[in-house]
Amino acid sequence: MQDFYPKLIFLLCCCVVLCTASVSYDHKAISIDGTRKILISGSIHYPRSTPQMWPDLIQKAKEGGLDVIQTYVFWNGHEPQPGQYYFEDRYDLVKFIKLIKQAGLYAHLRIGPYACAEWNFGGFPVWLKYVPGIIFRTDNGPFKAAMEKFTRHIVNMMKAERLYEIQGGPIILSQIENEYGPLEDVYGAPARVYTKWAAQMAVGLGTGVPWVMCQQKDAPDPIINTCNGFYCDYFSPNKNFKPKMWTEAWTGWFTEFGGAVTYRPVEDLAYSVAKFIQSGGSFINYYMYHGGTNFGRTAGGPFIATTYDYDAPIDEFGLKREAKWGHLKDLHRAIKLCEPALVNGDPFVITFGTYQKAYVYNYKAGGCAAFLSNDNRNTYAIVNFRNRSYNIPPWSISILPDCKNTVYNTARVGAQAALMKMTLEGGGFTWQSYKDQTESYDGNSFTSVGLLEQLNVTRDSSDYLWYMTDVQIGSNEGFLRSGKWPTLLVVSAGHVLHVFINGQLSGTVFGSKKYHKLSFNKPVNLRPGLNKISLLSIAVGLPNIGPHFETRNAGVLGPVKLYGLNEGKRDLTWQKWSYKVGLKGEILNLHSLAGSSSVEWTQGSFVAQKQPLTWYKTTFNAPGGNEPLALDMSSMGKGQIWINGQSIGRYWPAYKARGNCSRCSYAGYFSESKCLSNCGESSQKWYHVPRSWLKPRGNLLVVFEELGGVSSGISMVKRSIYSVCADIYEWQPSLMNYMLQTSGKVTKPLRPKAHLSCSPGQKISSIKFASFGTPLGGCGSYREGNCHAHSSYDAFNKYCIGQQSCTVPVTPEIFGGDPCPKVMKKLSVEAICS
Repeated sequence: MQDFYPKLIFLLCCCVVLCTASVSYDHKAISIDGTRKILISGSIHYPRSTPQMWPDLIQKAKEGGLDVIQTYVFWNGHEPQPGQYYFEDRYDLVKFIKLIKQAGLYAHLRIGPYACAEWNFGGFPVWLKYVPGIIFRTDNGPFKAAMEKFTRHIVNMMKAERLYEIQGGPIILSQIENEYGPLEDVYGAPARVYTKWAAQMAVGLGTGVPWVMCQQKDAPDPIINTCNGFYCDYFSPNKNFKPKMWTEAWTGWFTEFGGAVTYRPVEDLAYSVAKFIQSGGSFINYYMYHGGTNFGRTAGGPFIATTYDYDAPIDEFGLKREAKWGHLKDLHRAIKLCEPALVNGDPFVITFGTYQKAYVYNYKAGGCAAFLSNDNRNTYAIVNFRNRSYNIPPWSISILPDCKNTVYNTARVGAQAALMKMTLEGGGFTWQSYKDQTESYDGNSFTSVGLLEQLNVTRDSSDYLWYMTDVQIGSNEGFLRSGKWPTLLVVSAGHVLHVFINGQLSGTVFGSKKYHKLSFNKPVNLRPGLNKISLLSIAVGLPNIGPHFETRNAGVLGPVKLYGLNEGKRDLTWQKWSYKVGLKGEILNLHSLAGSSSVEWTQGSFVAQKQPLTWYKTTFNAPGGNEPLALDMSSMGKGQIWINGQSIGRYWPAYKARGNCSRCSYAGYFSESKCLSNCGESSQKWYHVPRSWLKPRGNLLVVFEELGGVSSGISMVKRSIYSVCADIYEWQPSLMNYMLQTSGKVTKPLRPKAHLSCSPGQKISSIKFASFGTPLGGCGSYREGNCHAHSSYDAFNKYCIGQQSCTVPVTPEIFGGDPCPKVMKKLSVEAICS
């Protein structure tokens, strides 16, 4: 009987969610006010953009066919010190949720509070690591107490602002924990206890909306377990009364310094979504819909880049990524046409062959919707369904909202594609420089015997920690006569190490996201007498994933040894070391408006170039226009950037991308290593500068360079459309045509149209390519095929030149007649915007 009352309370909470709340669910779908819905969602993380960007991002999401905006809640941003909360500027969560409501959308709040998200320390505040007796994410009293306190704080804040759906707000879903299932096997029985506790704690908060746990097969009732991944059609919830939900449909992948940049073809992304919906899925969230920027030192990893673009439908700068955004918009409209059948009908599957199937939904009101799939990655398939023939491209799904007319195929992209450009703004900057100190035993340092772990010393207040010691070299050392310098061995837990001997840089070593441990093992130039060895250990983001990540180390842990002396080797590991947290320039706040005037800067021809540990500053006026801005940092090595005291983040263009950037087909299963770009180039070259951070005149730009770059090569650039493309088959399915036909306004199929549109303020200046026939290639690299209508350019020159946008029907008559009868033709066109 002692367990009866807790179980009764838990069941009553379940009843609140399942029976009485305005948001409920069954095996079909989430229901809002008693109506089942197919919900299309997208992740937009509020700290990865600015409040000035939020309304536009949310509006573009709505225009793209989204119903829901999903976000994590970032604990370390909101509680930087125990009990000290921050909800301003980029962390104004309430404002972000209210903007979602104003746009007429719903919100999914992933409280966690563990986020992962390639965010520093997985979203946990660093002070949490030092709570006595704490062990993260398991049945541990100190951790559960801290986790519940923060979760309750967020829920109470949302309630006070009346932001839950039951209060008239937009929040229809919440999440507790995050991708915890894989850790249960590592942590064992305490993990399973913790999972049940987390579920009961969350439900007991009485939000009136369902809670989910992603990647959690044993999510306790009434928590809904959900799927994350590139594909989730295979997934089923752990109980038959729960809906099939996909909380992270990965639109691409994150970028790491030293790694190639992943892009995911929209044909495959659309295919994966349609595959999930046809198999009974009712909630899909794109991770990310807008990725944004890891401003400041928020990137985790380690080695996660400052950009978090994620190849999302809205790019890092807030612009639509076409054709991904447009093709997914068309997909969402097609799915919504099928919604009555999907949420009310019972599906049955017809198998046509090894790779071809029809998923058919009939419902009592007499409606019908069908999904015709061809899972063959190489060949087209002709499927006979209900006395009609359908030609389905490889690795694609055709959607028939009435079981007759194809309105959409995942592999036939009718949306406009766009190529972007970065245009140089202005004539460059006039720089001043300041050399930071490589060694110092001033009041900001302390001394200890032996080597200390970096995070225990810095508490993540800076990326930088100096390890400094003295080495006495006798005048009788043999290497002074032979010229064969002794070798210094330094073993570090990462992430980057600069070695200075008597103030001169002797070398740099660094790891990667996969290999954190590193070793410096090189000859060093020592002189008779006292030598100063200064090791600058640099963190590039704290771990954000894995079991017990709070126990991972960073910094110089040793051994540190000198080889090649008369005595053979000398172990420096346990001698006296001095430590200094941060750089002198950081202590002086050189990046701030006030601190930058506290030192004397070198100007004119004396400005340092290619020198390590150098600060640069300049002032500039805000560029005109409203295009997104970025800094081109390709002439620099590694460091950090600030504008008007705001941290843009870490830069590291010297770390070139590894990988195989061979040609990529959309067909076949996708992985983060399949479709790559930037191989052999900088992982990240451009660094987003939010316009809201700028004043009209006199903006302060400060750059700290670690390795030795050329500041004169830094430039400000504007991001805009270079060219727009359309690639359309002559009888391509069209949502608009279907809607016109079903409305009774037309009685026969209509030809599709090519729509081209530059950005506001731009016009189509020339037609780079146009071919009606069998053109080859893609946007930016089209070429004529065996069949080509020689008047292909004429219509576009007539209707498009000088226009911001234009529309041209895809019909043989427009292009001077049919160049190859009885052949399925398409139109490919590229127009230059200026």
